[in-house]
Amino acid sequence: MQESQNCVSAVYLLQQDGSVLLQLRDDKPGVRRPGHWVVPGGHCNPGETLEACANREFEEETGYRCLFLRFLLSLDDEVDDYRYRLHVFWTIYDGQQPITCLEGQALRFVKREEAGEYLKVNYLIHYWDLVLEKMNQELVKTRSLDYQRGPKP
Repeated sequence: MQESQNCVSAVYLLQQDGSVLLQLRDDKPGVRRPGHWVVPGGHCNPGETLEACANREFEEETGYRCLFLRFLLSLDDEVDDYRYRLHVFWTIYDGQQPITCLEGQALRFVKREEAGEYLKVNYLIHYWDLVLEKMNQELVKTRSLDYQRGPKP
């Protein structure tokens, strides 16, 4: 996947229970969606692939290095008369790397049933549900392969 003009990549980092890492954006002039909870991400650099952008932005904002990103979808978005293309990725938290708030006001894993208290951008909840579907499909496939292989020696 290649870069496009005014493109942003964002990452849903999920724990096994389906909770997602959310970032509370800064509440200062010049920040789009100030004080909103969002999934971490940011603008692509010229010549940067969408996946490389997602990895770089996520690590810059959280200190966490995504090991295996999965592409979910792309959509057109607009905020404060600024139009951009948002590219959404997801991955499962490895449970080992530390996560540090390096940008924004806070980072927090949030359970899906609490999403309405945090997310004011409605499509973020919808895409969270899509990511949960994908994660569950992947878990079912993995379990099926494990079953087909039989017990470990």
